[in-house]
Amino acid sequence: MIVESEKEINSLKAIGRVVAQTLKLMMEQAQPGMTTAELDNIGREFLEKEGAQSAPQVMYSFPGATCISISPVIAHGIPGDQVLQAGQLINIDVSAEMGGYFADTGGSMVVAKQVSEYDKMIEATKSALVKAVQAARAGQPLNGIGKAIQDEAKRNGFGVIFDLTGHGIGHKLHEEPTQVYNYYKPKDRRILDEGVVLAIEPFLTTGRGHIFEESDGWSLRTIDRTVAAQFEHTVIVTKDEPIILTLA
Repeated sequence: MIVESEKEINSLKAIGRVVAQTLKLMMEQAQPGMTTAELDNIGREFLEKEGAQSAPQVMYSFPGATCISISPVIAHGIPGDQVLQAGQLINIDVSAEMGGYFADTGGSMVVAKQVSEYDKMIEATKSALVKAVQAARAGQPLNGIGKAIQDEAKRNGFGVIFDLTGHGIGHKLHEEPTQVYNYYKPKDRRILDEGVVLAIEPFLTTGRGHIFEESDGWSLRTIDRTVAAQFEHTVIVTKDEPIILTLA
């Protein structure tokens, strides 16, 4: 989507705020003894209260309002009867639609305690997202986003997940550009247009950086069962600082 009016910006800001607040609420409420279905229901109720609806359910008939992944599953985890335990590394991904506009956000956390190995990776992934967003400027190469992510991962002693990408978003959950790589791809010659809306979502890992789809047809885990962390923002690209839509 290319933003063409102040009305569109305001509509994107509105749904961006909702998904950001949903994610914040879910991360605050996650605790040992709770099932992922119970945590998902907290997100579902908040989205409904705000007048939004789950994007993965609307677009893809996903069996949950949000994606909740317990490591080594790193994305598209189905909420269910799994019980959260202290010290688990989990990822929560929230995307939703309101008034014909979509936004997408996500974050990783450790349940109820500090685990130094996970905490270091989480902070590095947050930093990679900051660097990636700063690289998203109109007129600049799209692959500058992936370079920023990969450079920050390497600086902190981590790799990236090569098989998962960010994406365009706006009137649908996934739009052009359909692949915003989390690594530098020299042959990618695309240039960022002013006003394009992107979901930027770096994944950092301790492993080889490739994934495997579980038998449920949704859950994605690392092929070597290593851990990974993800953080995500939806942004509008401008000639200057991007507009971050998913700040709580």
